[in-house]
Amino acid sequence: MAKRSKRARPSEGRSRRFQQQKQTLKWQIVFSLLVMGALIGVMVFLRARMKTPTLADVQVTKPAQTPPSMTDEAYEERGFSVTYLDVGEGDAALVTCDGQHMLIDGGLPENSDRIYTVLKDREITHLEYIVCSHAHEDHAGGLSGALRAASVGTAYVPPGEYTGRAYENFLEALDAQGKQAVTVTAGERFSLGSAEVTILAPVDLALAEEIENNASVMLRIVYGNTSFLFTADAESAEELSVLDTGDDIRSTVLKAGHHGSFSSSTDVFLDAVSPAYCVISCGEGNPYEHPHEVTLRRLNNRSITVYRTDLQGDITCVSDGETVTFSTERSVTP
Repeated sequence: MAKRSKRARPSEGRSRRFQQQKQTLKWQIVFSLLVMGALIGVMVFLRARMKTPTLADVQVTKPAQTPPSMTDEAYEERGFSVTYLDVGEGDAALVTCDGQHMLIDGGLPENSDRIYTVLKDREITHLEYIVCSHAHEDHAGGLSGALRAASVGTAYVPPGEYTGRAYENFLEALDAQGKQAVTVTAGERFSLGSAEVTILAPVDLALAEEIENNASVMLRIVYGNTSFLFTADAESAEELSVLDTGDDIRSTVLKAGHHGSFSSSTDVFLDAVSPAYCVISCGEGNPYEHPHEVTLRRLNNRSITVYRTDLQGDITCVSDGETVTFSTERSVTP
C-alpha cells in the first residue's frame, strides 16, 4: 500500500502565518520608533542651534529694555532722569543721562551741604556740566557744595558781570579746581550722554538792565521723543524774546519760571511750550506766596499736571525716550 504524504493541518498553517505577521509588525513598530526618535533628536538639535547665539550675536545684540525701577543701578548708566531737588525757595535740578550728570543751579547757600550730600549719596564724583542760571543766591548759593563733592567738566554762566557773595563763592570754588566759567551763547548745543541740550536764552541782555531775572539761562533737553524745559527765573519779557527767535520750545515737562510767579509762565508761552507736566520749585510758606494763584489757573486751564517741591519734596522724572514717569518724596497731590 502506498504511503500518504504528510500535509500540514489548516490550524498549523494559520498559526505559522500569524507568528510571521506578528514578527513583521514588531519590527515595523521598532523601526517607526527609531525613525521618530531620530526626528525628535534632529529637531532638538536644530532648536538648540537656533537659540544659541554666536559670539558676534552677543556683541551686537542688545536686550529689549523696559523702564526699570528708580533703584535699578544699571538704569542710571543708560537711562535718563531729572531730580528736581527740594531746596526751599530756590532752584536745583540734577540731570542724569547714560551715566553722565549735569547740575542746574544749587539753591540757597544753606543748601550747599544738601547738594554735597546728594552727590555723595549717589556716588557722583564728576559732573560733566554745571549750569548757574543766574547770580541770585537762591540759584547759585549751593553750587560751591557741589564742587566740594565732585569735579566738573564745564561750568556755564550767563553773559555779563555779576556780584554777590553766593555767586563769588561759586567762582572761587571753580578756580580751586583750575576751572573758568564759560559764558553761554543762545543757540549753543551740547550733549549729555545721548541727550541733546540747547541753550535758548538769554537772547537780549538789554532786558536784564531793568530786571536781572531776564538774564536767566534758559535751556531745553531732548531725550528721544521726550523733552524738558528749564527757564530759571525768566520773566515774561525774556519768554517773549525766546518766542521771537522761532526756536522749538515744545516740551514734555516744563520747570515753571521764577518759582511759579505770575510774572512768568505766561499764557502765550505756555501755549508755545504745550507741556503735559509742570514742576514748580518753591519753598513751603515762602514770603512771596509762590506759586501764585494766577499761574496755577493758567496751568489748570490747560490740563497740565503740576508737581510742587514745597508739597512733595524731591520730584524725580524718568524718561524711556517715549514716555515719562514721576515719583515724589512725599505722596501729596497739589
